[in-house]
Amino acid sequence: MITAPASGSGKTLITCGILQALVNRKMKVSSFKCGPDYIDPMFHARVIGTMSRNLDGFFVDDDTLKYLFCRTADSHDISVIEGVMGFYDGKRAATTEGSSYDVSQKLDTPVILLVNCKGASISCVPVIKGFKEFRSNNIKGVILNNMSAMVFPEVKKAIEEEVGVKVIGYVPKLKDINLESRHLGLILPDEVVALKDNLNRLADILEDTLDIDALIEIANAAPAISGRKPESKRIEGKVRIGLADDDAFCFTYEDNVALLEECGAEIVRFSPIRDPKLPDGIQGVIFSGGYPELHGAALSANESMRKDIFEKVSGGMPCLAECGGFMYLHEEMEDSEGITRRMVGLVKGNVHNTGKLSRFGYVSLSSENPDSILGEKGARGHEFHYWDSTNCGEAWKAVKTSGKTYRCYHEEGSLVAGYPHLYYYSNPEVPYRFLCRCMEYRA
Repeated sequence: MITAPASGSGKTLITCGILQALVNRKMKVSSFKCGPDYIDPMFHARVIGTMSRNLDGFFVDDDTLKYLFCRTADSHDISVIEGVMGFYDGKRAATTEGSSYDVSQKLDTPVILLVNCKGASISCVPVIKGFKEFRSNNIKGVILNNMSAMVFPEVKKAIEEEVGVKVIGYVPKLKDINLESRHLGLILPDEVVALKDNLNRLADILEDTLDIDALIEIANAAPAISGRKPESKRIEGKVRIGLADDDAFCFTYEDNVALLEECGAEIVRFSPIRDPKLPDGIQGVIFSGGYPELHGAALSANESMRKDIFEKVSGGMPCLAECGGFMYLHEEMEDSEGITRRMVGLVKGNVHNTGKLSRFGYVSLSSENPDSILGEKGARGHEFHYWDSTNCGEAWKAVKTSGKTYRCYHEEGSLVAGYPHLYYYSNPEVPYRFLCRCMEYRA
């Protein structure tokens, strides 16, 4: 695991550089992101080419967390986990629960602490010492970011003598290599080559300034672990499920897709931007989150797709939509240019830009309706959006980690739609119940 004392330390850039260096060594690499973020894994997969997944201690129990890690890691030479926020920062301000530290402990993962040394030299030693001694942990090495090559040997010696932890190397100040936050989630086809060039240049630098062999040795020394596959039900036969998948709807947990398939779904990907209508022969449709506001004109202009979705779902085809997908199903949506666009019309009301994070963070979801796809257990998910709706729904109860509650989601007729992103492994009943509805529609 690559982690750091705080956000803004350079975790994403350096993790991507290390991943690229390992890929360039012809290793079969898998990567993971701690927390609910779907953007970094998407970037790892599209630009670097690693199989990338999420690891979240809030969404799932310990055995499921281990299972999900092992399922991907087992078929690869090495796995790299990118931490989230500061190493010890959890779901609440004063707890480590749900933190990168929490994940590293549950998976018994060796940890590399990345310390931003901008404006400091020997002062990084007490920072490292504090992190090493704060809790029993798996910190096995340190990387010094924004470190001068001239100063590095002295600081390295001081760290290893004072703290007793191996210094893997340093990263010099990178003048013209960076990842704009926009690039992490919005990658245009003609930008991929330039991004690959940047990361290959970074990988070459890290081969010179980091002991990559030492990183591999540390990874190879990780103890064996195993997890228990969570119980899930399977429908009889298969149902074809349309999954929106393009630049407007790209925030899909691949673990969700895998669980859908285990429950009996045949996934058919399609584009609401480019395709004239829904795929033939589907019995249900799923719209994940993404950037519909950046593609408002194209989504609105595709009248045949909007009409087909409206008619099919109004006619009983089960539909599950979250965040960006939920926005698309409204009557109207304000796009990123401030222009109000016609959308599908299944959800009465409109979506508008609030100019700030409307809701953010983890939620536990439940329903008083015994026939809800949430079942008795409910599900867990998260929200992160700047656009808000005049009609967020009242069907489900959401509870934040702070204890604050609010109502959300529509669940009526064939439609299940709202802002929170669902993580299906928090309750495998969710995809199963959705597919059961799709079976009934086919019948």
